[in-house]
Amino acid sequence: MPDEAIAVSTQCKLLAITRSVIYAHKKRQQDAVDEDEGLLLRLLDEEYTRHPFYGTRRMTQYLRGLGHVVNRKRVQRLMRTLGLAGMAPGPNTSQPHPQHKVYPYLLRGVEITAPNQVWSTDITYIRLLHGFVYLVAIIDWYSRKVLAWRLSNTMDAGFCVDCLEEAIKNYGSPKLFNTDQGSQFTSDSFTKVLIEQGIAISMDGRGRALDNIFVERLWRTVKYEDVYLKGYETLPTLLLGLTDYFLFYNGERRHQSLGYATPDGVYLTATGGGAKIVDKFSSAREITLPAEELGQRQPAAA
Repeated sequence: MPDEAIAVSTQCKLLAITRSVIYAHKKRQQDAVDEDEGLLLRLLDEEYTRHPFYGTRRMTQYLRGLGHVVNRKRVQRLMRTLGLAGMAPGPNTSQPHPQHKVYPYLLRGVEITAPNQVWSTDITYIRLLHGFVYLVAIIDWYSRKVLAWRLSNTMDAGFCVDCLEEAIKNYGSPKLFNTDQGSQFTSDSFTKVLIEQGIAISMDGRGRALDNIFVERLWRTVKYEDVYLKGYETLPTLLLGLTDYFLFYNGERRHQSLGYATPDGVYLTATGGGAKIVDKFSSAREITLPAEELGQRQPAAA
């Protein structure tokens, strides 16, 4: 009969030990599981930041190559926890709710020529010493300025709606808002805010992570320039650290793609920014952006 079917008091009598020994043993087992899970989450997060086109098959082989005994099913579960999906066409873990409306992608072939023409958003995962949290941010495509951001320990729509309302309160409304098809962004509570403000809604095509490249690029920058270097252990320290970093990112960090101007400067002057998503599909998923913006985001090899 499994240990769980035997009362702790009976186990103690049979083994001639105290209850504290049983509890301590079970805690050590759970701590070991939590530590292993945390390590795998960290490795997946860091590898995805380096190679966002990796799907679950390659991630499984990557972890096995590091000596971890994992199967694809476990990697799929861990990537769902992180909210990650490979960029290559195929199964996408950012699934809309079956009862939520999914809007078409409206930016193909559109030239971004002014601030507040297009905003977009996305969610990423940040690991802490004991657990993890999710970060959502809203970015202006023309200037790359981070307009608002929020942290949450759950993936519900609430913190995304709060972030959206803050951005609109502080900067007005964009003409168009682009998201992926995640349930947070297809939810009635999120789209209702956009509809009430008269904002056109655009959602990334399936398997087209480059459709939201500016936020994807932001996550890579935030993690390599701040999160990985600082190794935040608690939510309060992360909150303070990101507050400082986003002030630096908007007001001091000079971007090559903006002619070494800052996002704040480009947003305020409405000069020096912009982008255009090419109106065609290709194996290279062509986008007319400077090399710095493209970074490592290349198509997955067959």
